[in-house]
Amino acid sequence: MSEVKSYQLPPTSLIPNSPLPLLHYPSVFADLKSPKTGAYDSFSNNGWQVQWIFRYGQTQVSHYHSATHECMAVLSGTATIRFGVADTVDDLQESTYGTGKEDGGIEVEARAGDVFIIPAGVAHKTFKTQPSDEFKLLTPSDGHHIAAPDVRGALERLELSGFTMIGAYPIGGQWDFAKGGENTGDYEQVWTVAKPDNDPVFGKDAKGLVGHWQ
Repeated sequence: MSEVKSYQLPPTSLIPNSPLPLLHYPSVFADLKSPKTGAYDSFSNNGWQVQWIFRYGQTQVSHYHSATHECMAVLSGTATIRFGVADTVDDLQESTYGTGKEDGGIEVEARAGDVFIIPAGVAHKTFKTQPSDEFKLLTPSDGHHIAAPDVRGALERLELSGFTMIGAYPIGGQWDFAKGGENTGDYEQVWTVAKPDNDPVFGKDAKGLVGHWQ
C-alpha cells in the first residue's frame, strides 16, 4: 500500500463537507485473496457494518450522507470519484462533464483495492466507470443492510462485473441521500456526527482515522 492520502474539503453553499479529512488508502486491499470477504472481515472486526455492494453505471448524482460516516472499498474495475461539490443541474451529462456543478472539489482515480473513508457531509459522485455496465444493487435487500442469514457466505457467492464497491458504516449508522442544500444553515449538525472508535481497515492504529480525525 502507498501512503495514506488525506484531503481537506471546505464547505460550499450547498454541501457541508467536513472539518474531518477525506481519507484514501490506495491499493490497501489489492492483495486480498477474496476482496469481498476480506473487506467484510476487516470492516466487521472493526465495528463497521457492511450494508451493500453496488455495481455503478457511467455516472450518478452527487450526494452526501448527513448522519453517518461511510467507508467504500473498490472491488473491481476503475472509475473517477468527484468529492466536495454538488451538481447544480439535473442533467447528468452536464453535471458530470459540463458546467453543471459547483466550483471546487477534487477528482480521484479509484481502482480495485482502494478504500475511501468519507466523513459525514462530504459529497461524492462516481463516474467514468470501466468496465461500463448498468447500475445495480448486487446484494439482497434495499442497500441499508444485507438480507441473508449468512452475510459473509452471501458475499462470497456474488459474481462481480463492471465497477463495483462495497459500503460499510459504523454500527448503527444509516445513510440518507442528500443532494445539496438540505442542511444549509445547520452544517454544525452534520459536522458533529460522532467519530467511530476504530478505522475500518487499521483499527486503532494512528495511520488511519484514529490519527487523522483528532
